[in-house]
Amino acid sequence: MNLDDDLLQAFVDGMLGESERASVEAALAHDADANRRVLRLVEQRRLLHERFDPVLLEPLPARLQMRRPRWIGFARAAGVLAVGVAIGLAAPRPWQAAPGTELVPSSLAAAALPARAARAHLVYAAEVRHPVEVDASQQEHLVGWLSKRLGTKLKVPVLSPEGFELLGGRLLPGPEGPVAQFMYQDGGGKRLTLYVSARARDEGQTAFRVSQEGAVSVFYWIDGNWGYALSGEIDRPALSRISTNVYRQLNP
Repeated sequence: MNLDDDLLQAFVDGMLGESERASVEAALAHDADANRRVLRLVEQRRLLHERFDPVLLEPLPARLQMRRPRWIGFARAAGVLAVGVAIGLAAPRPWQAAPGTELVPSSLAAAALPARAARAHLVYAAEVRHPVEVDASQQEHLVGWLSKRLGTKLKVPVLSPEGFELLGGRLLPGPEGPVAQFMYQDGGGKRLTLYVSARARDEGQTAFRVSQEGAVSVFYWIDGNWGYALSGEIDRPALSRISTNVYRQLNP
């Protein structure tokens, strides 16, 4: 599959049909370079919305509402687009670590785990209407379905003591087969995702490790035949504490 920039942009913007989107996700699972390009596009999209949505939603002054030439709307859109392109070019690359961040993957395959988890987090945590495939009201069905697809008995950690409630989860494609993603949200709208994937053949044993993928911090580890990654745009000490809690619940 030719994962060119136009196709990846359409994927990030949610412009693809279900079948084509699934094909792109499957292809991305085996293409590290395309993964990095998607992360860059998602981060650029996030920056544009963060910095310019307030401007686009500002009410026009009364004097312009009374008599507004048609060219004003076009000029305003062109100005936002030009500045947005400049921001995209100047923005830090999502796969580059923030200053002071230690990246310690045990292998190339292990390093791919947090990248895949971060990409999935960025794509789905930004969704307003469809962040999950099956919501938390059907938790028993969700866990049973994902357990059957992954071929292992999954557990869903309880993070309410940390202020995060389960939203639900979804099935994703991965390099070694199906992947499960569980999503949590706190009272302020911040989201965490737990990514559960079969261990790639050349991934060794790893202790807790941390990766910074753009704005997303990822704590990940390998446990037996499975890889786990907790991703979120929260401070690393909090994410580290929650990751330890998740690990303890999965390994009582």
